[in-house]
Amino acid sequence: MIRPHYFGPNPMTARDNAFQATDARQPSAIAKAAFEEVTRMAEGLARAGVAVHLFEDETAALPDSVFPNNWFSTHSGGHVAIYPMYSESRQSERRPDIIEMLKSEYRVQDVIDYSGLEKDGVYLEGTGAMVLDHIGRVAYAARSNRTNEVALERFCTHFNFEPMIFGAVDRNGNSIYHTNVLMCIGTDFALIGASMIPDAARRAEICARLEETGRQVIDLTLEQIENFAGNAIELDGADGRVVVLSARALASLRSDQIAALETSARLLAFDVPTIELAGGSVRCMLAGVHLSRREPVGTRTLYAAPSAR
Repeated sequence: MIRPHYFGPNPMTARDNAFQATDARQPSAIAKAAFEEVTRMAEGLARAGVAVHLFEDETAALPDSVFPNNWFSTHSGGHVAIYPMYSESRQSERRPDIIEMLKSEYRVQDVIDYSGLEKDGVYLEGTGAMVLDHIGRVAYAARSNRTNEVALERFCTHFNFEPMIFGAVDRNGNSIYHTNVLMCIGTDFALIGASMIPDAARRAEICARLEETGRQVIDLTLEQIENFAGNAIELDGADGRVVVLSARALASLRSDQIAALETSARLLAFDVPTIELAGGSVRCMLAGVHLSRREPVGTRTLYAAPSAR
């Protein structure tokens, strides 16, 4: 996780991110609220037994740094990927200190850096652009400015996934900017806003592929997607699996959908309304670690102490 000290909705990314919103508060008040939301979420995850590496961003030039899952991902077997970012304002979010921490604390075999594709106008914004099925080895990806098919194919070849690309649009016919606002794949379930995939045959194929793995497919409405119900993630906690989502997302779910999720994992909701102004929610705030630790689990630091402001 990245805790920003100067967070604010990014006007350079608003052009293709219809989930962004404005706020009448002063920039300093927005930044303070975002800092506190990230702090509470990191603390809550740690209490649930989720190992959290919390990094500070004290620069004023990276309003979207709170969403690290877009610029890197980690994979079992010791692999790390670094991605090309669509917005120039986000390309400086990549941090060597985070990669070095991963190498130090986990068994990293290689780092594959795709960021040079930016020079050719080719983009693939990590696990925002792709929702990865680690069981079925499928990379689901909605077409957008931030998801290039060439880069997707290259990633899938390197990391042994089958690419499954599709179109997805919002209520105004605009392309969904990131796949992870539309889908969440857990061990026993898949959340998906299927109605936002206009091609009926492709929609049915995607749902069938998810069901083939034995998962329960939970269809989300357009309104639930707009409230970030699809922007969730399953994590391992001290007492089993947890599904992490925002309080706004949880409030949008029906009781039967909640019951279906709770057969697989405990729901853990965090209130992040300020962060959600930037068009992303809790899934976007988390870059998952799928690497083996160098040290025994008992020695891990769950939560970094807050720095002075």
